[in-house]
Amino acid sequence: MKIAKGLEMLEIHGSMFGNPGVFHPTLIWDDSEVVLVDTGLPGQLELIREAVEKAGVSFDSISKIIITHQDMDHIGSLSAIVRNSIRDVEVFSHEVEKPYIQGDLTPIKMTPQRIAQQEIMLNKLPEEKRNEITKIFSNLSAKVDITVEDGQLLPFCGGIEVIFTPGHTPGHISLYLKKHKTLITGDALNVIEGKLCGPNPQFTNNMEEAVASLKKLSKYDIETVICYHGGLYSDNANNRIKELFSV
Repeated sequence: MKIAKGLEMLEIHGSMFGNPGVFHPTLIWDDSEVVLVDTGLPGQLELIREAVEKAGVSFDSISKIIITHQDMDHIGSLSAIVRNSIRDVEVFSHEVEKPYIQGDLTPIKMTPQRIAQQEIMLNKLPEEKRNEITKIFSNLSAKVDITVEDGQLLPFCGGIEVIFTPGHTPGHISLYLKKHKTLITGDALNVIEGKLCGPNPQFTNNMEEAVASLKKLSKYDIETVICYHGGLYSDNANNRIKELFSV
């Protein structure tokens, strides 16, 4: 979905272990840079390539990837995109998330219990499908080239301001595009049945910290919110965000 000139919300359909979903990476570009924010599930390289090309941007022109946090549905196709790019793609994340994205540490939500549950579901699949998924998941880590911090202004595509919004994960970041008055939330916010909602407690590492992070967003002039889960929200976003952390 086109938000503005040089700003597109992608729509990537996918399923992990039988749970279908729609994911919304963001594409930002100008004459010098093409930036992708988050990269879908493992195995979605071709879906992302198709969505980028549909937006009128060459997939091979992606120059930078910003990862909002370590969760599998955000870093899933990162390594595949980097490996299949004809150019050097710079990868950005917060310092806290870096070791998880690079595979130096196990993602915090991949507890022994969750790993065991996934293995049970995987073993129920036909052997060919099981082998296919195992192969995809065997090489997901990617090098983080540049780490970012709260308040940092990335000087491309009209300026991308980093907002440190921990809680969903310890190093979660959101991004503000002043040029477009648009907030890219990662999983700090969600849209559910057309309504802007806070982080999902079921998948949030520290809910108290996540709600506190929303207060930082109140200082921004936000007309449009892009949520990775749920998509676009533009109904008086500033007031709605204040309602969420004031409850």
